[in-house]
Amino acid sequence: MGFDISRRTLLRGGIGLAAVGAVAGSTASSVADAAPEPRTDAEIYGVTTKDPLVERRADPFVTHRISGMYYFTGSVPEYDRVVVRGAPTLAGLGDAAETVVWRRPASGTMGGHIWAPELHRIDNRWYIYFAAGDSDDVFRVRMYVLESALADPRDASGWRLLGKIRTEWDSFSLDATTFAHRGKRYLVWAQGEPEIAVNSSLYIAEMASPWTLATKPTRITTPTRSWEILGYRVNEGPAVLIRNGRIFLTFSASATDSRYCMGLLTADARANLLDRASWVKTPDPIFVTDPRTRRYGPGHNSFTVAEDGETDVLVYHARDYRDIAGDPLYDPNRHARVQKLYWHRDGTPLFGVPVGSGGPIVRLTPGDSPYGFVRHLDFALRVDTDLRELADSQYRFGPSALGGSFETITSVNHPDRVVCVVDGSLRLVPSSTADPGAASFTRVPVRGGVALRLASDAARCVRHERGKLVIGRQSGAASVFRLS
Repeated sequence: MGFDISRRTLLRGGIGLAAVGAVAGSTASSVADAAPEPRTDAEIYGVTTKDPLVERRADPFVTHRISGMYYFTGSVPEYDRVVVRGAPTLAGLGDAAETVVWRRPASGTMGGHIWAPELHRIDNRWYIYFAAGDSDDVFRVRMYVLESALADPRDASGWRLLGKIRTEWDSFSLDATTFAHRGKRYLVWAQGEPEIAVNSSLYIAEMASPWTLATKPTRITTPTRSWEILGYRVNEGPAVLIRNGRIFLTFSASATDSRYCMGLLTADARANLLDRASWVKTPDPIFVTDPRTRRYGPGHNSFTVAEDGETDVLVYHARDYRDIAGDPLYDPNRHARVQKLYWHRDGTPLFGVPVGSGGPIVRLTPGDSPYGFVRHLDFALRVDTDLRELADSQYRFGPSALGGSFETITSVNHPDRVVCVVDGSLRLVPSSTADPGAASFTRVPVRGGVALRLASDAARCVRHERGKLVIGRQSGAASVFRLS
């Protein structure tokens, strides 16, 4: 008999005994707990795999879903206007119509570069924070605020300019973001402090209103490390995520070419956020260029939550190539991208690498090691429970040259390699030289997940044995894998 098993069910391992019997060829006549076929990747994997999400939009900002809608804004290559688009799904933002809600004046103040708009819903009103230069000096950049009382931020008729955000110094300032925490609202932004010989540092202050500061600024980071001073001495593009009793604040550093990268500050959620000592900088960058995935200069991110209401999503821009003719600031091909943000067991975020194009990304956990993940180390596949290199444990299933239900398993951070059986164990080998029979598998639903049967010998499957992945008989939890 025939039946359909949803991709969600296969991924999450939620398949019952009736389904197992049907797969094994039993006479079971129903599949009691098979879910209906989902409509989008986001329903299965937590976040769309569309890449890029929006072309030629740098400094991307995506709201959380508000009244069933996501809203997107970002810098346009012409640096002359503020745009907003909306859609009920993250993937839908890519094709959504775009509205110009504000355009720079022909001359004078704010007639220069328009950068990095952010869209925030505060007290039932919309606010857009953006940076603007002047027509006679496009780099005389300051921060400004727009406000709309309308429900739909795409309606240009509702927007009015409130004016400039006034800080301690009348100097180069940009990339304002805002967040509320423990009954207070804060502004974080980048600014060139006159007495510090850097391009920009990050500052925080409490807010009296969505457009004015209530306190003096506190400098929470300045570029000093080697990865923060490449081309320019820059800390900019802050984004805030409050999780697990901590406040995580990402930022971007260095020039806007392939050296652009992201750093991380962390504060205890109970700390005084206006105290510089509350913020700890992670020593190394947490998101950088990856030539293997062909993603260059990732940065200026924001965060949102996927359609399931649970999965954190990293929003960022990156180019598809390294070499740029002329000033990278005027290269238009920084594309907005999204990918799932993962979490380590200690509650800290795992960013991994900027992933390349392709289908949904999965991690595999063996049934006999519920806290472990399949990873590759020196191209050999193994299972580890303490995993810091996220990308080593990320894979994609794709079509096999054998056709039918057979699939290959590709490494996310080595997209030119596939999982292959070599002398009874599993390794990553170049896809151009892999034997299709040894590098193709069938996902078979079993209780708790899937079994991965080998194409060249259906009687054998992938098994976990003492930290290694080998080929053997399908038996017990060691041959069951949960995909997440």
